[in-house]
Amino acid sequence: MNEDIGSKVKELRTNAKLTLRELSDKTGLSTGFLSQLERGLTSIATDSLASVAKALNVDTSYFFIRTTNRNSVVIRSYEKEILKIDNAKYINFLFSANPYGKQMMPRIIDILPFDNTEPLNQYQHEGEEFIYVLEGTLTLFVSGQSYELYPGDGAHYDSKIVHNYTNYTNKIVKIIAVSTPSYFKDKEADS
Repeated sequence: MNEDIGSKVKELRTNAKLTLRELSDKTGLSTGFLSQLERGLTSIATDSLASVAKALNVDTSYFFIRTTNRNSVVIRSYEKEILKIDNAKYINFLFSANPYGKQMMPRIIDILPFDNTEPLNQYQHEGEEFIYVLEGTLTLFVSGQSYELYPGDGAHYDSKIVHNYTNYTNKIVKIIAVSTPSYFKDKEADS
């Protein structure tokens, strides 16, 4: 694991044309420590890794994604890995055997129940999104409109429009979500 994280840090740093000193200045971590990390000789605390991720413009979860067969176009249900967990409510599973260099990012998302009195932030970003409800009742917000989606329902929208979705029921909602751009669009797999 240390070698995987270290090699990803080094790859991102060199692609960003940063020296170890520049990364050190951005993170507050010593150049010696960063050098050992890149060579897989030391481990890193989660908060320090978050600092490195921020300096290198990636999500912390990027360092934990490992694809089992990078040459495969097929991913088995047992191979999906957690991409990230948002707000302790959205569990995002990456559903791609090889996400690197691709335009789309396919995910399966388990959405835990929310209290409908909790404020729900809506956001917008570049790209587009497609969602398909597998289980449960999803509440979708797009451009000020609220929609209830049931199993078999889907939505496709421009991500530049203010949007979000949530689960106001007492059961888990499971959706397929495909969005562009992918976190991995401009990244290459480790060799």
